[in-house]
Amino acid sequence: MSRYRLLPTPAQEAVLRDHCAHARFVWNLAVEQHMHWHPGRKSAPGYLEQCLQLTAARAEHPWLAAGSQTVQQQALRDFTQAMAAFFDLRNPAGTPTWRKAGRDQGFRITGRRGRQWEVRRLSRHVGQVWVPKAGWVRFRWSRQVPPGVKSYRVTRDRAGRWHLAFAVIPAPVPAPGNGLAVGVDRGVTVAAALSTGDLLCVPGLTAREGARLRRLERKRARAKRGSNRRNRVKHAIARLRAREADRRKDWAEQTSTGIARRFDVIRVEDLQIAAMTRSAKGTRDSPGRNVRAKAALNRGILRSGWGLLVRRLEEKALGRVEKINPAFTSQRCSACRQVDPKSRKSQAVFECTACGYACNADVNAAQNIAAGHAVTARGGFRTAGPVNREPQLLASLSRM
Repeated sequence: MSRYRLLPTPAQEAVLRDHCAHARFVWNLAVEQHMHWHPGRKSAPGYLEQCLQLTAARAEHPWLAAGSQTVQQQALRDFTQAMAAFFDLRNPAGTPTWRKAGRDQGFRITGRRGRQWEVRRLSRHVGQVWVPKAGWVRFRWSRQVPPGVKSYRVTRDRAGRWHLAFAVIPAPVPAPGNGLAVGVDRGVTVAAALSTGDLLCVPGLTAREGARLRRLERKRARAKRGSNRRNRVKHAIARLRAREADRRKDWAEQTSTGIARRFDVIRVEDLQIAAMTRSAKGTRDSPGRNVRAKAALNRGILRSGWGLLVRRLEEKALGRVEKINPAFTSQRCSACRQVDPKSRKSQAVFECTACGYACNADVNAAQNIAAGHAVTARGGFRTAGPVNREPQLLASLSRM
């Protein structure tokens, strides 16, 4: 999806806010209708019946009729597609949930280009898009608009920035044809370590920006809820968070493109990130253990962009990404294939207790991932079964 920075005027921004509110209102009504259904009751209304209900609601409420019918009907169509994805057995998605003001701000426009909507270029870096009720809205022409676009989406993030995204699936990156395979080990200190020895880190906030973020968070904690001062502080925090997220997304885009262009086969660990970053907080009767340490680890994992990197790799290197069982990849020697937890001296140092092979711990794990081997706790291969033996020196080294 090609995204551009939208530059509306204050009057156009008010119209866009109304479109977001109307789309969110219609979506939440559809969610409420489906939440009311349970076995034994009449089935929830479908898209056509909901459109008839929307027409009646627009005739009854002038504030809803003042908005764009295209935006509101498209919200119902989006909800229908979300429910279809929820019932898809091959690739099930989550249940459509409530949309909240300030967090879910956006709407979609569909139709034939040249009739329902249009895009035109004004100068080298400025273009215009036609939005119902708002007219021609300028956006930053950072790249060519993809051909064959049939819809676009307008969104607003928490930092107050408007974006325009044209719905088009880009072509995957072609394979280089060199037959090379690479392993990618994801970590917190080093976001991505390649089996070639490359150590890639996500550029986050600078030390000065991090100090300012902490000051703003302390200031927000002292501010009264609902006050203008608290809203200004929240907006400043959101701008810093957006800056950090933009850097992480840019890093993931460049890294995934580079890996897809260099290697034919890309192997990554099959990690359950949602389960790994689940909160350690318990209940009042049975509180969790090491909650603060687990929360810091969760923030580090999410800040490293593990899921974003793999998702972009799967989209760009279509059919060339393989997921490997991550069991004991960090404890296994990539030279002699011996598994021993004592070989992992520290976070960055790996020194095999059997053959003495030493290298960066993340690179060693990436080499195991590139080999595509998943081992058991005792050191045997998954296909051959475990080999119950203690770590031993190689025969060539024992005769020396």
